[in-house]
Amino acid sequence: MALQDDSAPAAGIHGKRYARRMPSDKLAWAAVLTMMIVPAAGPPQTVRLENDRVRVIEMEYRPGEPRPRYTRPTDEVIVFLDDCEYERTDSATGAKERRHRKAGEVIWHNKGEDAPVLVNTRDKPYRTLVIELKH
Repeated sequence: MALQDDSAPAAGIHGKRYARRMPSDKLAWAAVLTMMIVPAAGPPQTVRLENDRVRVIEMEYRPGEPRPRYTRPTDEVIVFLDDCEYERTDSATGAKERRHRKAGEVIWHNKGEDAPVLVNTRDKPYRTLVIELKH
């Protein structure tokens, strides 16, 4: 399909006017910008508390649904609210590891750490509280 003149809407069948198509290089840039701005879908989350020092988010990890990889934006304390088992895929090597956590277990992550892809391997959801520390 040939690119249409950008100066006016294109005439279609029966003389109707249609919006111009975006050239493919502009579509490519739009896709790149969308990926940079719009985060990948992840587990459902609910902000439970937020102020100028902390944000507390309840996350729900559904069976078989991956949490996308991201870089941790702040120092984080994570509290497991349910017993769980998940598969962690190392971002650098692709190695997969199963981890088990108990309700009440607490872990720490530093700002800037890689948060790898996680998949809940059980048949029921589990929840965590992610406590993001603001500096």
